[in-house]
Amino acid sequence: MIAAVGVFVLMDTLAKYLTRWYPVPSIVWARFIANLAILLAFLAARGELRRLRTARPGLQIARGLLLAGATLFYFTSLSVLPLAEAAAIAFVMPLFLAALAVPMLGERLEGTRLAAILVGLAGALLIVRPGSAIFTFYALLPMAMALCNALYQILTRRMAGLEHPLTTLAWGAIVGAVIFSVMAPFVWQAPQQLGHWVLLAVIGLLASIGHYLLIKAYDHAPATLLAPFSYSGLMWAMLLGLAVFGDFPDAWSLSGMAVIVASGLFLAGRHRLTMHRR
Repeated sequence: MIAAVGVFVLMDTLAKYLTRWYPVPSIVWARFIANLAILLAFLAARGELRRLRTARPGLQIARGLLLAGATLFYFTSLSVLPLAEAAAIAFVMPLFLAALAVPMLGERLEGTRLAAILVGLAGALLIVRPGSAIFTFYALLPMAMALCNALYQILTRRMAGLEHPLTTLAWGAIVGAVIFSVMAPFVWQAPQQLGHWVLLAVIGLLASIGHYLLIKAYDHAPATLLAPFSYSGLMWAMLLGLAVFGDFPDAWSLSGMAVIVASGLFLAGRHRLTMHRR
């Protein structure tokens, strides 16, 4: 899980860098096409193209749509927002996950968990406080990404142990590639430098590696055990944001990040305690 989060932050950093020159849908399309090409080559080399067959096409397509939406929302936000702040807002995902687990997984939402969710959302408001440079429409996009990602994680949890990780990984790439290929004629802008072609390919490679690690993590451990480790991404986002873009969160943003992390960790610990008692 720690490795997956680090890979995703590196992918996001490259995507943010490329938004200086290219429209976001063009980058997202290249991300999914490169991702799919790498996966197909990998499966073909191993003689495992049969992994493209799925017994649960409905769930796989739904999961792929959520991943495509999350990627588009987040890459769009990164074109404007600092990396660390966007990552911190996106970390309200565990709060959404806790809320969605009630109707979708039959879990209870007692008062303490509801309070933790509300406190965590208040932490997000500290980051996007009125009057700050971040207080724009783009600040809502990491939250939209978090909602899509929470639903994506729930479906990933349902698939764990039911389908081979490579099948689930491939279908996420297939759905995204198909959707953005429809848009590509209207948004594609060919890279003008060889280095940019390489970076687009690397983004696809990182997506493949990150999602495979994520799926494998859920195969071996429950979401409540893994959730706290996802916050390691904030450290990577702050370091890469400073190193690549010269951005570092101010005191208000750091306070908001601390509140979001504390709320998420409380929810994870509370859920583990509840499951242990059962």
